[in-house]
Amino acid sequence: MPRLNLLEETRFEKLPVTVYPDMLAASKVVAGRIAGIIKQKTQRGEKAVLGLATGATPIAVYKELVRLHQQEGLSFKNVTTFNLDEYYPMSATAVQSYKVFMNKHLFDHVDIAPENINIPDGELAQEDVAAFCLDYEKKISGYGGLDLQILGIGRTGHIGFNEPGSAPNSGTRLVSLDELTRSDAAHDFGGKANVPSKAITMGIGTIFKAREIILMAWNAKKAEIVRKAVEGDASADIPATYLQHSDNVEFILDEDAASALTRFNTPWLVKDCAWDEQLIKKAVIWLAKTLNKPILKLTEDDYNTNGMAQLATQNGPVYHINIHIFNKLQHTITGWPGGKPNADDNQRPERATPAVKRAIVFSPHPDDDVISMGGTFIRLADQGHDVHVAYQTSGNTAVWDDDALRFVEFSLDLSKSQGVDDEKLRASYQEMREFIKTKKPNERDPQEMETIKGLIRKGEAIAGARFVGLDDDHIHFQGLPFYDKRKMSKEVSYEEDIEQTIALLQQVKPHQIYAAGDFADPHGTHKTCFDIIHEAIVRLSKTEEWVKDCWLWLYRGAWFEFETHEIEMCVPLSPEEVERKRLAIFKHQSQKDRPVFPGDDAREFWVRAEDRTSETARTYNQLGLAEYEAMEAFVRFKF
Repeated sequence: MPRLNLLEETRFEKLPVTVYPDMLAASKVVAGRIAGIIKQKTQRGEKAVLGLATGATPIAVYKELVRLHQQEGLSFKNVTTFNLDEYYPMSATAVQSYKVFMNKHLFDHVDIAPENINIPDGELAQEDVAAFCLDYEKKISGYGGLDLQILGIGRTGHIGFNEPGSAPNSGTRLVSLDELTRSDAAHDFGGKANVPSKAITMGIGTIFKAREIILMAWNAKKAEIVRKAVEGDASADIPATYLQHSDNVEFILDEDAASALTRFNTPWLVKDCAWDEQLIKKAVIWLAKTLNKPILKLTEDDYNTNGMAQLATQNGPVYHINIHIFNKLQHTITGWPGGKPNADDNQRPERATPAVKRAIVFSPHPDDDVISMGGTFIRLADQGHDVHVAYQTSGNTAVWDDDALRFVEFSLDLSKSQGVDDEKLRASYQEMREFIKTKKPNERDPQEMETIKGLIRKGEAIAGARFVGLDDDHIHFQGLPFYDKRKMSKEVSYEEDIEQTIALLQQVKPHQIYAAGDFADPHGTHKTCFDIIHEAIVRLSKTEEWVKDCWLWLYRGAWFEFETHEIEMCVPLSPEEVERKRLAIFKHQSQKDRPVFPGDDAREFWVRAEDRTSETARTYNQLGLAEYEAMEAFVRFKF
């Protein structure tokens, strides 16, 4: 019976999928599978032939393999490896090179023979690439094919660098990279313009010949493309869907990457559910959106024909369900994000007391505060709350070089106008100009140049916070050390960052904390900044009474909003408040027009922010609630 239930639950999935609680647990399983193949082959006196991948996805797998080698004696002497791909052109010594990546994360730490390592050569003359690719295929075949190929998946659905349009029988070849793929790599190269437009990659046909294929995916950023690869029709538009035709493939996911699969996202479509309050809210809102109906117009027939008959039977009549969920949504709307004084707060998202709250807005970058929750920030200040803002990092990587030069030139001209010749600054200016002429992609700036870029963003942040209505003594620049340390190494201690955050929280003793809740990238600045806040509060909760009365509200950035069923507080904005928020964002001039790291969205930050909040307002209105110009959404984090 359990097996039948599992088959029913996974009936939308066209290939085997195994889900683990988190990336580390899944990575250890994959590493164990690789180790098993190596040991079996070694016992038989044969070579283990592994197809390896690069990028963030397999790093924890390689770390576990290194541990198995160093602590449990796993030997790689009988292992031959073939890497999936390499950028082209690409120097073998460049920090973005996959050869450097593999040495750093695996090869330099195990006993594999250098002659057994095979990685596409990004330094070849273009006329030699075709012959190299043919030889790469012959070499794999000469070893009897790959025993195991591990894969990640790109947001275009690429495997290796087989972008949309790749043929299912394709071999190793030179390919052009999709613009989204290049955008995703922009941060590693110091901007999209520096990302190579081509790559050498194993073909889908080459991958298919492996005796075992494991595709790994972690975090919510991959959830939607994983759903398409697993549940969609096989198509050249999403090359990973071709894996549906393999009998030897398995997708290994963490819970976040699996979250868009039908069995997790809309489980009522595949099985009977344990209907708790949150799942009912999610299902009813889903049904209203799917049918493009207000919640109060949903009928019993709508429930029965869309997989929700069990809910209608157990909790009906459906009109009572509709009213209940409508009221829950309505109670999330408040014009008083700090709580409405002298009001019944039983059905309000925030407490009425104390009437004047101490609040601190944590902003990972110097503009996240006004971009993400500028309207609420202004509302809190206007309503008389004691509001602080803490800029957690300098954001100095996101300033153009010529902007830094422009500010130094201004300083030199100002000094000159006052009869002062600042020789030291003039010398630094010349050094900066020389550095920029030969600057390599993603090369770290000299310290003084980083300082100047950080000061540019600091000045903009002060202007924005003052515009909101804050006094200077309520504007805090943390400059958390991890931000610059991670430019040198991903392995850093966060203790100093946590201690600094503890000190600030002890100073303010807030009733409310607002923090960025963008967790899709587990290694991103937003997630790291939240983890630091979280650890600081956990430690303080053991010794300080005020923490018990402190609520933590999460906001989202300019790109994505919380799902409607997740929202616990929604602050409506008038047209005038939207305009004020826009003007606060405009104070961040270095991020206007064309920021250094724009992502794959061509819109300016202020446009993205307005579109996101107006879309939230439209969604609420379509569900049958009042019509507002815009709405900023929050979710309360429970410890």
